Amino acid sequence: MNKENFRHTVLFWLKEPKNESHRNTFEIALNRFINNSEYVQNKHLGTAPVSTRDVVDSSFTYCLAVSFLSKEDQDKYQEESVHLKFIEEASHLWDKVVVYNSVLI
Repeated sequence: MNKENFRHTVLFWLKEPKNESHRNTFEIALNRFINNSEYVQNKHLGTAPVSTRDVVDSSFTYCLAVSFLSKEDQDKYQEESVHLKFIEEASHLWDKVVVYNSVLI
């Protein structure tokens, strides 16, 4: 059994979050990338839920959380051709990206 030791969480704010064509283009590019990554062990792609709690940030458009066996695998993922292609295809759609990395304790 593989032990996922590294989590990479990416929040995306699209420039036009209500533009269905942009959302569709983004989702297709992101899914093609994640489904073809050699290093991703587990994935979660989601959108911001509506929340009334002050501690919940629901301002983002999409959240991608992926896990890796190690930080080294995550470093390799950053340089994968499918990752670079995703950035090329979709970066014009987002206004802001924030990344949170964590390691298993």
